[in-house]
Amino acid sequence: MKVSTKGRYGLRAMIDLALYSQNDLVPLVSIAERQDISKSYLEQVFSALRKAGLVTSIKGAQGGYVLASDAEDITVGMILRALEGDLSVVPSEDVINTNRIESYIRSNIWQKVDEKVFSFIDSITLKDILDDYLNMDPSPMYYI
Repeated sequence: MKVSTKGRYGLRAMIDLALYSQNDLVPLVSIAERQDISKSYLEQVFSALRKAGLVTSIKGAQGGYVLASDAEDITVGMILRALEGDLSVVPSEDVINTNRIESYIRSNIWQKVDEKVFSFIDSITLKDILDDYLNMDPSPMYYI
């Protein structure tokens, strides 16, 4: 599994949205400025997130985006699947030859790697990330 720019930027944008949408709609231009991501690129990302039911959009001058569910109900896995599709380390269409060794590797290596990765990313919620992020030391120490 390799997470593309779309997945990385999408996760950053969703964290930003979760931080700033608690009381109001958040315009994409605000997320784009804070995260230094192109607004047009974020439009593509948020289109996929909206189709997946992870965000809701309101059009108009005072419009913007908000999480479609509580931050505790949205996982990193949900976000990455909405933006990346199949997250398997070796997608099933990549298996051309189904000899015994390949079958063994698929079921005893790749499938187990997938299970561990999926379990991990499905266990982390946006709320978990927000809590950790907000509890970070706000001023790192620099030593000379």
